Parts: sequence; C-alpha cells; structure tokens
Amino acid sequence: MAGLRIGCQSAFSAVPLTAPFEFALANGFDSFEWFPDKRPDGAGWLASDLDLPFRQALRARARDAGMRLSVHAPVWADPLVPRTHPDLESSLRLAVDLGASLLNIHLTDPARAPDFASAVLPLAQRCSISGVKLAIENTPAASPEDFNRLFALLPRGSAGMCLDIGHANLHSTTHNDYIGFLDRLAPEARILHVHLHENHGDRDSHLVLFTGPSARSDEGPRALVRRLIQRGFEGSLILEQWPSPPTLLTTARDRLASLIAEEEAR
Repeated sequence: MAGLRIGCQSAFSAVPLTAPFEFALANGFDSFEWFPDKRPDGAGWLASDLDLPFRQALRARARDAGMRLSVHAPVWADPLVPRTHPDLESSLRLAVDLGASLLNIHLTDPARAPDFASAVLPLAQRCSISGVKLAIENTPAASPEDFNRLFALLPRGSAGMCLDIGHANLHSTTHNDYIGFLDRLAPEARILHVHLHENHGDRDSHLVLFTGPSARSDEGPRALVRRLIQRGFEGSLILEQWPSPPTLLTTARDRLASLIAEEEAR
C-alpha cells in the first residue's frame, strides 16, 4: 500500500475554519481534505472565502509537512445541474491553487448514470489537464451496481471512485454491510479515495471510526484494509468528522495505522 495516507477533513462546525487543518498538521496527519460546505444558517465556508495568497500559504504549509491535499466539492455541485457548474469549477480551481491531488464529487442521481457519465466528462477532462484526479463518491442512494454501470460508461482512466463506507452501510441492498458493497464493485470501479465514518444502519451519523459498531470488533475496518490492499489502493483514507474532543481522530488514525501494518505483514 505504498503511498497510502490517513487524513481528516475541514468542517462547517469548526471555528476558525482552519482549526481541523491546524490539528492535522500538529498531530502528524499526512492527508487533509478541504470541503466547502456553507450551510443555510451561515455556518461553514465557500471556496471564494479563501483568497489566492491564503491558498498559496496553505499549499506551502502542506508541502513542507509532506501532507497530501484533496478537495471535496460542495454537496449541491452536480454535473447534471448546469446552474451548479460554477461551483464545480471553483472547486477545481481551489484544488489547483492548493496543489491538491484529487477532487471529489457525488454521484447525485444513480438512476441517471448514462446522463451523469456524459455530463461529468468535461469536468474529468479539465481535471486531467490540471493534473488533478477526479473521484466520484457513492451516496446512500447508490448501489455497487450503479457504480459498475457508471464506470462501464466512462472512458477508462477518466475518473475513479471515492468509496464512502458510511454511505455504503446505508444502502438497502448492503444494509450494515459496507464490506459487501465493496465486494460487489467491479474492477473498473477503481477506488482512488476513501471516506471513513460509521453508523448503525439507521442514519448518516458520521461516527468516528472505532466509536460505532467497530468499537466492539475491528472486523469491519480490518476487512476493509485487507480488500484495499488486494485492490492495490494507494489513495487517502479520510476521517470525515470534527469531533469533540478532536483527539478521537488521532486515536482512530493510530488504530487504523496498526491494522494496516498488521495486514501488510500477513
């Protein structure tokens, strides 16, 4: 698993917005994801809130720390909705300015996989030109077969998948079985990026890894790591929380790193 990183993510609840990034730097995380996620109540931030000098400063600090960056486009940014295309473009510009290696978007309407494949190609081409990988994330509404169909329609290498295990755990056909979701993915659904959070199959609660079902048994995370190794995964594993206390993230990171080391030694 050469090149694999464990990271965390910005959060609408964090004040200031850079608090998770500062925490990640201070605690030796080697990956970080910036997620513009402005809420209707005003919490959170937009890509436009970070001017170019600030972006350049963040890029330099991440580079000096050996930290890999990624950008998660706003949840409303959708290749199928033309009025949101400026948000996709601003997310790609943010990724380029930060020196991020990857841009993540959601598969918003699994039933429209052919339309989505056509609509996302221009963005995929601009990402390729910019040296940024494009990852498409499963939402709770998406099945493994939806992603198999999508990647059968996309040109090979134009994009990859962001596997969100919490969302996979909620899909009706893989309820409480995100490993089953992963096992049903075709090789063409190449996993570039992983989002880590837990739930009990009831809602998208974004529990910190090892505080939900895996608090009792690490069987799920261990099986995930084993399968990612088998697939040759070399991306980032992003803990999608800003918990209280934040040290829950370092605890999860350390346990996950131990699992990775154990599975690599098998």
